[in-house]
Amino acid sequence: MARLLFVHAHPDDETLATGVAIAHYVLRGHDVEVLTATLGEEGEVIPPELAPLTADPDGALGPFRRGELATAIARLGARHTFLGAFGDRHLTPRWRDSGMAGMPSAHHPRAFAAADVAEVASVVAAYLRDRRPDVVVTYDREGGYGHPDHIQTRRAVEAALERLQPHERPAHFFEIVTPRSWVDDDRRWLAEHVPPQAGLQVPGSAEPYAVSVVDDDVVTHVVIDDAARERQESALAAHRTQVSVHDGYYALSNSIAARLSGREAFVRLDPASGDRLPPASELWFDGLLVGAP
Repeated sequence: MARLLFVHAHPDDETLATGVAIAHYVLRGHDVEVLTATLGEEGEVIPPELAPLTADPDGALGPFRRGELATAIARLGARHTFLGAFGDRHLTPRWRDSGMAGMPSAHHPRAFAAADVAEVASVVAAYLRDRRPDVVVTYDREGGYGHPDHIQTRRAVEAALERLQPHERPAHFFEIVTPRSWVDDDRRWLAEHVPPQAGLQVPGSAEPYAVSVVDDDVVTHVVIDDAARERQESALAAHRTQVSVHDGYYALSNSIAARLSGREAFVRLDPASGDRLPPASELWFDGLLVGAP
């Protein structure tokens, strides 16, 4: 049995970005845990009946999203910890959601993106020494789509691994990416399957790619599992403040349709430096527990 750790910034990131991989390894009897940095206090709320959560001066959205996360984690079958949790029976992380770049929330005294990287890394390093995962997964250095908290998460994980002795580091360290061919395939699928009455925008072939989209030959490992996709879809439905789930696809508050494809891709990294390692094979490795240097 392997121990896998997925490190994320906000509730729902774990399911959106790595829900297939999490469920895949849970279904195979491995020990899977998610480490989340914040409660996602600055998230945009989709259902109109829940909109008052964003206006609550007592900050009701964060605790509400904590409940959504608990349900999603249970549906995936994993375990969960908040980064630097304190009080509330360890259900409140030390830092809070910073919001997107330029938002006033970035200046909050507990804003995660503004926290000292060395301080955050020390907390992550202590956690890694205690848990000793075989696999660590987090964002690329641009945070997937540039969110400051995602970028900070990657910085902190990378710095934490640098602090560890070689024997303390995981055998496998990965960043989350998407191969360009998958994006093109998903866009064609969405154009064929998302009905106009859904009221969603379908990305066209000329739309720019997210920064986490890479050439196919950069990818080193993939997880493809339709049974895990079903668990991912169920878990995603738990994050109803942030996500609307449809038949084979979903949308965030931007109303842009995205496919639930049952596949996720990764690039293997050097645990000591965080740099990408060159592919060890012309073919993508099937799963995250193979192909260690």
